[in-house]
Amino acid sequence: MEDKFTRYAQTPQQRRANLKFQKDQEARRGKSEDQIKKRVEKAPKSPISMFWLVVLGFVVFGGLVFEVLSRLFLN
Repeated sequence: MEDKFTRYAQTPQQRRANLKFQKDQEARRGKSEDQIKKRVEKAPKSPISMFWLVVLGFVVFGGLVFEVLSRLFLN
């Protein structure tokens, strides 16, 4: 006879999800809502480093500047 409180075995995926949820809840304990929201609102990190953005900008805009200078002074 089965009652409504029969426990079923957890799958490994469910166990991982439960452990992750438990860890998150323990981290939130004792903190105010403002502290929790600040942690959630962190800006995502850019996938491209600042170095590569500068290199890309130099290639695009540097080429444009050199082209304008060459047209002004060589004509």
